[in-house]
Amino acid sequence: MKKLISIVVLLFSLVAYSQEANKLFAEANTFYKEENFERSLGVYLSIEEQGLESSNLYFNIANCYYKLNKVAPSIYYYEKALKLDPAHAEATTNLAFAKRMTIDVIEELPKTFLQRFSKNIIQKWSFDTWAVIAVVASFTMALLFLLYYFSGGTKSKLLFFNTAILSFFIVLITVFFAYSNYSFVKNNKAAIIFSSKAEIKNAPTASGEEVFELHEGTKVTIIDELDNWKKIKINDGKIGWISSKDLKEI
Repeated sequence: MKKLISIVVLLFSLVAYSQEANKLFAEANTFYKEENFERSLGVYLSIEEQGLESSNLYFNIANCYYKLNKVAPSIYYYEKALKLDPAHAEATTNLAFAKRMTIDVIEELPKTFLQRFSKNIIQKWSFDTWAVIAVVASFTMALLFLLYYFSGGTKSKLLFFNTAILSFFIVLITVFFAYSNYSFVKNNKAAIIFSSKAEIKNAPTASGEEVFELHEGTKVTIIDELDNWKKIKINDGKIGWISSKDLKEI
């Protein structure tokens, strides 16, 4: 009985928590429509501080920062929105606008066919989306095999068998895509430069030689770290060490 009461109390708490978050979200939206971007941002950030996250929440936070001409935070939150939902078209569009405010112009190295395929297909959707497709395809395959087994007609058996085999291949492909997407996100730590100007060193020490510099809003990939230093790589292939205080991991 005590366990049942605890479960009921927990459910009511979750409902109340969700309602409060929705109320705050609506309040922030109202401030944004009134072009009161500072107050809107404050409310959105309070939602984030509660441990809630969604692509739309990050998108709205990014929009507020963009309206306030805050380059690095706007790009950071657009990237966070796209990390949760790579297919978020508005975030992709607004990110392109935000990047126009950055100083650094970095020529991206040509990508191989597999890299282009990964970016345009596998990374187009999130790991969760590919996983859901794989699960749906698995249930569909099981259902089709049952229909094949219990079907009496030759034509219907052939139809169910062929579509079941097709579903099987879809399961294999989507599981592979989900795993590849998960591995990419796990092994590619991206970050945004937050300092107005950051010195990139040839070694993880303050006395290291400066090899190049970056400015706020530039996206980098973290490939190693040591103490308070991060080893980064930028799109043109350059590598160096940056102080951890100069960037924020997405």
